[in-house]
Amino acid sequence: MAAPFIDACGVTSFHMHRHQCFIYEGAPSRNLPAVVSTIKQKLRENQRCLYFDSPPMVAGMRSYLAAAGVDVAGEVGKKSILLSSAQSHLVAGQFDVETMIATLKGALDQALGDGYDGLWATGDMTWEFGPKQDFSKLLEYEWRLEEFMREHPALAGICIYHADTLPREVMLQGFMSHPSIFINETLSRINPDYVPRELFTKESTRNADMKPSLDALYRFGQASSS
Repeated sequence: MAAPFIDACGVTSFHMHRHQCFIYEGAPSRNLPAVVSTIKQKLRENQRCLYFDSPPMVAGMRSYLAAAGVDVAGEVGKKSILLSSAQSHLVAGQFDVETMIATLKGALDQALGDGYDGLWATGDMTWEFGPKQDFSKLLEYEWRLEEFMREHPALAGICIYHADTLPREVMLQGFMSHPSIFINETLSRINPDYVPRELFTKESTRNADMKPSLDALYRFGQASSS
């Protein structure tokens, strides 16, 4: 096997494409086709797939999976696909980093124990942070998740950021804390604006502008899918 590429921050390209962000605008259903295609790919790779979102989005995911030819009842029955709207990681309505990491660790351990090669998880950040929408723990969670993924190569996933439902500051924090940007099931790009934890300061997002990078990535994705 060839040696993995290591970027200036010391992160291998193999790892960078395991912790990704997916930022989109418009109707929430807009992200479902790409996520469905990714789930189908991960199932072929013997990965258990966890999709975490609001009840309407979970229902939409079921429909999109079925339309894509997935035996939803069968895959859910054997727990190859887990569709969840549970918010047990909230403590008194607030997002709790330790509980969320512990939840992911338990899900990963269970997947490996059940004979899967790994766990692929994705969730909508607006839903994950609960009804109080207190995003003060967002950066801490993304940093902890990054560290956890580096320690557990069998875990991969996408954090979904819906630009229409999140404050600009939160979007910037999410954007800059991910090594890789998800475009679709076959395309992901190294994030040129990624700032690792040890280099992140309060000034990092003050003058940051993610729009040029995202516009370029969106055009690249559109061209590649046409």
